[in-house]
This record gives sequence, structure tokens and C-alpha cells, in this order.
Amino acid sequence: MQLAFEQAALAASKGEIPVGAVIVSQNKVIGTGYNSPICLNDPTAHAEIRAIRMACESIQNYRLPADATLYVTLEPCTMCVGALIHSRIHRVVFATTEPKAGSLVSARQLLGSGYYNHKFIVEHGCMQQQCSEQLSLFFKQRREQKRSERLLNFNALKSDAE
Repeated sequence: MQLAFEQAALAASKGEIPVGAVIVSQNKVIGTGYNSPICLNDPTAHAEIRAIRMACESIQNYRLPADATLYVTLEPCTMCVGALIHSRIHRVVFATTEPKAGSLVSARQLLGSGYYNHKFIVEHGCMQQQCSEQLSLFFKQRREQKRSERLLNFNALKSDAE
């Protein structure tokens, strides 16, 4: 999870929501990823998707090894859960829940629906505090930045009017 946390920091450094992911098989990292939909102009460039793509490329197969585990700093969304099902992940370990869009234990429990032909083990809470604080700090800084921008725009309009 520490490597996923470091991937999330990379996302934050690029102005992306700090989510990081790592896929491990046979005690080796086979895929990493961090959120980058803005930088890549790709709405599917979530950390989990990027890690799946790298892992599948590294093993030269569209399905992950039978022992593959994804470590991710935030509970996956619906799109990512779908990709994890199709890639045949064995286990997902996530740090913190996502009350609005989480699709494993929070807003939706997709694996419990009975619709899917593949299920995986789900664990959560590993490094929860650190990952939650990383996300909270990112959004706090983003709100402060937007306030500063609004203030600058207001002052510019005010000086133009004078």
C-alpha cells in the first residue's frame, strides 16, 4: 500500500486527485498507476485502470495472474470494478472508502449483486488514515486555490470598473 500511496502523491503533484494503485503477483509489482484523466485527456485514466493496463502489458495477457492483488488508496468506482472483474483480479485491498462513488462497500456493493461471473476478495482499511489525510489535504488546497482565484478575479474586475 505504501507504493500505491507514493503513486497517489505523483497524481497530486500533477494536479490530479491523489489516487494510486499497484498490482502485485508472486510478490512482484507487475503494474502501477495513478489518476491522470486530466493530464491524459482520458476519462478512463483512473489509477486502477492504468495499473491493470501496465500489468497486462507486462505479462502479455488480457487476464491477470490467478494470485494478482490490487492495492489502491481509494475504494474503486463502478468503471474500475468492472475492469477488475474483466481482468480477473484475485484480491483488492483499498485504504479508504468513497461514500459517493465507491462500488465495493460504500455507495454500491456491485460484487453482491449476483450479476457477475467473477468475484474477488475485498479488504479495506490498510493505511486508511494516511490515504484519507492525503485526499483531504488535496481537496483543502484545491478549495483554497479556487478561493484565491475568485478573489483575484474579483479584484481585477473591481480595478477595471474604477
